[in-house]
Amino acid sequence: MTLSRRMDRIWYGDSPCRWLLAPLGFCYRVIADLRRLMYRWGIRSVAILPAPVIVVGNLTVGGTGKTPLAIWLAEALRQRGFRVGIVSRGYGGRARTWPQAVHRDSDPALVGDEPVLLARATSCPVNVGPDRVKTARALLAREQVDVLLADDGLQHHALGRIMEIVVVDGERGLGNGMCLPAGPLREGRDRLARASAVVLNGGDWVWNEGAVDVFRATASACDVRQVTGLARKPLESFRDMAVHAVAAIGHPERFFRMLAAAGLRVIPHPLPDHASIDAADLRFDDAAPVLVTEKDAIKCEHIAHDGVWCVPIELSFEADASAGLMALVLKHIEERRWISP
Repeated sequence: MTLSRRMDRIWYGDSPCRWLLAPLGFCYRVIADLRRLMYRWGIRSVAILPAPVIVVGNLTVGGTGKTPLAIWLAEALRQRGFRVGIVSRGYGGRARTWPQAVHRDSDPALVGDEPVLLARATSCPVNVGPDRVKTARALLAREQVDVLLADDGLQHHALGRIMEIVVVDGERGLGNGMCLPAGPLREGRDRLARASAVVLNGGDWVWNEGAVDVFRATASACDVRQVTGLARKPLESFRDMAVHAVAAIGHPERFFRMLAAAGLRVIPHPLPDHASIDAADLRFDDAAPVLVTEKDAIKCEHIAHDGVWCVPIELSFEADASAGLMALVLKHIEERRWISP
């Protein structure tokens, strides 16, 4: 059993090992709380930028669907006339200098896979770097934007923000509710109550603590496209077929279940989140098609064969939820009140 699967059993199962790790989880939470309070008390400075910043982040380790939400939000704001810029960590990127501007044809090995996906999906200017403040200032120096979206910036308190949207995996929730390494949380669960909004991605997990606005969304597959060419077809065209599903994302089982729900006979091939993909990962002993996530397709365009297909994901909201979320976003932009960490 891999380390990630062992941790999943501890974090989302009933493994008693979580109690052995609980003291470490308590220490982690204390350190996280003290670090946040240092910014609130002014011991560390918070940068207030010329453009309002909206943070899209998650409280747990692993994939929750924040990148699809950032894409949805960027497009919704652009449709309303806003010039949107995006800043991100560039996790997995091996560039020697930071920050880096990301374009549609940027090398994901240098700047990370998610930023390239963001640049392609939104056509917005994207900057990446471990120092979010420096990265945001570099973007503002070269682009005129009205709103900055910070993808995965919830714990980066030095970056001032007017709004925080926390995405939670609605299937797994907050796991056992403990902080790393005993559980999947980066901060205590009460952090959700201090967010501006919570988006539950799929599932039926419920959050009703505090006065925070909660919206439920669902990630669904769009028409698949051939990684090596321009061919497109509905996902349903693979119904009842055996397919190899390769996923190097935080929660690959969500991808596998989505394909299975569409009637595909899935042969799963999970890889660690952000792992590099080589030709051997895409070749098998049969002629079954290979399906990959949109993020992984970016990394394997140069090595894929004609039987590899990309499955784009689109976020949709329950009735009136999208309008409610956008109304809340526009209210925060109009009021432009910077919130404390």
